[in-house]
Amino acid sequence: MARLLIVHHTPSPATAELLDAVVRGAGDPEIEGVEVVRRAALGATASDLLAADGVVLGTPANIGYMSGALKHFFDTVYYVVADDTRGLPYGLYVHGNLGVEGAVGAVDTIATSLGWTRAAATVEVTGAPDRAALDACYELGATVAATVAPG
Repeated sequence: MARLLIVHHTPSPATAELLDAVVRGAGDPEIEGVEVVRRAALGATASDLLAADGVVLGTPANIGYMSGALKHFFDTVYYVVADDTRGLPYGLYVHGNLGVEGAVGAVDTIATSLGWTRAAATVEVTGAPDRAALDACYELGATVAATVAPG
C-alpha cells in the first residue's frame, strides 16, 4: 500500500477547513491502495517522510513566509532525507489573510532543492475559505493520492 503524508500547521479554523478538505480528497473512495497519514509539522519526522510515497504540505502565510512550524519541519528533515526523497511527488496549500506569495516561493524553493516533483498546482487561499478554495484543496489531496496510488 502506498503512503501519502500530510504535513501541516493548522493554527486556525480557516487552515483546519483546508486540511479537512485535503484529507477528504486524499481519502476519496475512488482512489484505492493509499494510506493517508496526517502529521502536525512540529511532530513530523524524517522517518515519516522516508516512509512516504508522496507528501502534501499545508501552512499559513505568516508575515509573508511559511509558518515557523513548517520551517522547523524542513530544518529537521532536510539533510536526513535529501538523498532519499528525490522525485517525491508533493502538493502545497497556503492560507493567508494578505499575500501568500512569499510562503509559496519559500516552500517551492526548498522542495525544488530536495528534488521533489510538484504533483498538483499549489492552492493559494486568501481570507475565509470559500467553496472554490475547499474544492481546490479536495482536488489537491485527491490528485497527490492518485499520483502515488499503486497500479
